[in-house]
Amino acid sequence: MSANIAEMEKRRQAARMGGGQKRIDAQHAKGKLTARERLKVLLDEGSFEEVDMYVEHNCVDFDMPDTVIPGDGVVTGSGTINGRLVYVFSQDFTVFGGSLSERHAQKICKIMDMALKVGAPVIGLNDSGGARIQEGVASLGGYAEVFQRNVLASGVVPQLSLIMGPCAGGAVYSPAMTDFIFMVKDSSYMFVTGPDVVKTVTNEVVTQEELGGAVTHTTKTSVADLALENDIEALLAARDFFDYLPLSNRHDVPERPTSDPYDRLEHSLDTIVPASANQPYDMHEVIRKTVDEGEFFEVQPKHAGNIIVGFGRVEGRTVGIVANQPMVLAGVLDINSSKKAARFVRFCDAFNIPIVTFVDVPGFLPGTAQEHNGIIKHGAKLLFAYAEATVPKITVITRKAYGGAYDVMASKHLRGDLNYAWPTAEIAVMGAKGAVEIIFRGLSAEEQAVKTKEYEDRFANPFVAASKGFVDEVIHPHSTRRRVALGLRKLKTKSLENPWKKHDNIPL
Repeated sequence: MSANIAEMEKRRQAARMGGGQKRIDAQHAKGKLTARERLKVLLDEGSFEEVDMYVEHNCVDFDMPDTVIPGDGVVTGSGTINGRLVYVFSQDFTVFGGSLSERHAQKICKIMDMALKVGAPVIGLNDSGGARIQEGVASLGGYAEVFQRNVLASGVVPQLSLIMGPCAGGAVYSPAMTDFIFMVKDSSYMFVTGPDVVKTVTNEVVTQEELGGAVTHTTKTSVADLALENDIEALLAARDFFDYLPLSNRHDVPERPTSDPYDRLEHSLDTIVPASANQPYDMHEVIRKTVDEGEFFEVQPKHAGNIIVGFGRVEGRTVGIVANQPMVLAGVLDINSSKKAARFVRFCDAFNIPIVTFVDVPGFLPGTAQEHNGIIKHGAKLLFAYAEATVPKITVITRKAYGGAYDVMASKHLRGDLNYAWPTAEIAVMGAKGAVEIIFRGLSAEEQAVKTKEYEDRFANPFVAASKGFVDEVIHPHSTRRRVALGLRKLKTKSLENPWKKHDNIPL
């Protein structure tokens, strides 16, 4: 018996060493943690339970039988984050560069299947050179098996990808199908074809960082949601983020104790909207003064800044926040902001997370660039997302709500449950000056000024919409938190279903 135990410990130690001390040192020299070190930071101490530690590759070509390392380049299992179950895989760059083999893929698929079976999130730590070339089509088949599970898990359990190193070729499509992606600056990148291939085919000279680094993907492409400074920061951010997510679409949103009173009044909000309609203010302040303890986890903060999305809590329970940001492009809706918010709204709806929307939107961004790049279809994504959402939806119009953008931003007509407006709200087809120039085209400048004043008096307020029932109540800004909290309490048992369908056909 003792010999068997010794053999087991010997094999475990071999698996824990991965590609060996030399490669572990090389990983550390790059400022990166190893696969197992990352799991220690991500998960609660002592909670990780590994599976498939002894799995080996089954490749017989290119002298591969001579190099067999237990675990085959990925550490898989389950653990807890603040006591809540999560399934994880962490690719080990010290073993064949973290490349994906058939058995490597089978290990990932096994824990994804288990996560689906029991209803728990999946977090993948990606650090891989891509498909294992020696295995040819078997490794490609392995990727496809993972992709299939990403799709089946979508909307059933939350999926989070942490890109901790290279992620190239087919490897990028698994993270792309997960719900959120965090990257590490200067040490992680994602691209379908690398700089060398790009140079050969298009003659463009570009670095890995410029082509697919964390900054590129969190500012320009919106492929990733956050760019963190290093491995530790990324892993700790993932722990914080995980606390906002339900375990699955069958679980309720997480709840944690809070000492922040639901009826806390914020009198500073009564004066936050400037007297001039053209002057901006920071919508972050409105959000933080509404949610518990001012804690707000923003997603994609560096992309499409004219709209803000992220998670907060009200009375300890997770809510999704969507808000126009007057500080950027006057809060106008454009292609990027529509796509960003639409995907976030659909995530919240899939996992029964209530949505609170703060509206200050002058319309859609005009111009040939927007029209030629499909603002009609992209704007329709956000409209579609709000319209199909059956979760509790509370909307607060703080200032402008003009034109089609008023409709799109969780209006009463898209099954908004509670639609509030501040006294500073202006709900109209367009701004007064533009409206008067169209309606009273032939008048002199002086006469138009008079008509503009008349239009403002008539429509530049929330009371016309309130008189039609499109706004449920005009509220004091300082009581916004109380109204939202009470609304969410009432809507906790909301029941609403869409007509039966196999699936919808969102305008992609």
